[in-house]
Amino acid sequence: MKLLRAPDDRFAACAPFAPHYLDVRARDGESGPAIRMHYLDEGPRDAPPVLLLHGEPTWSYLWRRLVPALAGAGLRAIAPDLVGFGRSDKPASRDDHTYARHVGWMAAFVEALDLRDVTLVCHDWGGLIGLRVAAERGERFARVLASNTFLPTGDERISQAFLAWQQFSQSAPHLRASDVVELGSATALSPETKAAYDAPFPDESYNAGPRAMPMLVPTSPVDPASDDNRRAWAALERWTKPFLTAFGDKDPITEGADAVLQARIPGAKGQAHVTLEGAGHFVQEDAAAALERAVLGFAKAGR
Repeated sequence: MKLLRAPDDRFAACAPFAPHYLDVRARDGESGPAIRMHYLDEGPRDAPPVLLLHGEPTWSYLWRRLVPALAGAGLRAIAPDLVGFGRSDKPASRDDHTYARHVGWMAAFVEALDLRDVTLVCHDWGGLIGLRVAAERGERFARVLASNTFLPTGDERISQAFLAWQQFSQSAPHLRASDVVELGSATALSPETKAAYDAPFPDESYNAGPRAMPMLVPTSPVDPASDDNRRAWAALERWTKPFLTAFGDKDPITEGADAVLQARIPGAKGQAHVTLEGAGHFVQEDAAAALERAVLGFAKAGR
């Protein structure tokens, strides 16, 4: 497996937090090189951890407003970069990116830090991965907040908006992260913000992750990930710990997914689910203050 690593100087203007790194493998005994994952780790180390999982094509920069708010409230904010994104290593071949591997890498990350009593906050692919990890290792997680994400098996109807995005992700000659984030946001991005989203991808050779991920979403009942996601749903349908949704209401990609999560997961019953009015897919850009209130209130509840 060939790995690429974006030069550190590309992050000089957009990385206000100290970087941390650890090496992971997708599954015990997997052949090939260890993968270096980058993560942010702010707040007291003995405080309850809040695990912030971004999606694609973003990185931990997505949580730049929420990380200091959580740390300031006495919580431990941990925001890793998914493999292939941010300052984490980037497998150069699209074939190196599989759904199972991404779940394995994140599970290895959680276990390497020995995270327990975790509040999971997951967005986009952070949910497709994070919900799987929470379902498989439920003893490590105390609660989940899902934002503009879903856990498809290929048995459900897939929105035309997602299918259009999937096609665009493969056909666009230049897949620029900042363009994707701006298209999925209700507000315009500043030049500085756009540069930060583009920082992890110096050229197209670094884009294997963003190119591969849309095609890994199960859209058929016989997709390679369908059975694993069905097993995850079986666990989530027994999940009685708190489960909250916070969705932007202007996102055609995940429209209605919050209602599905609320209906199928017992821990979602009676929760004060949040609708982020006027927010698109990237709620962190469109409704940062409202999202912060929701996450802080949820993470501190009962503590």
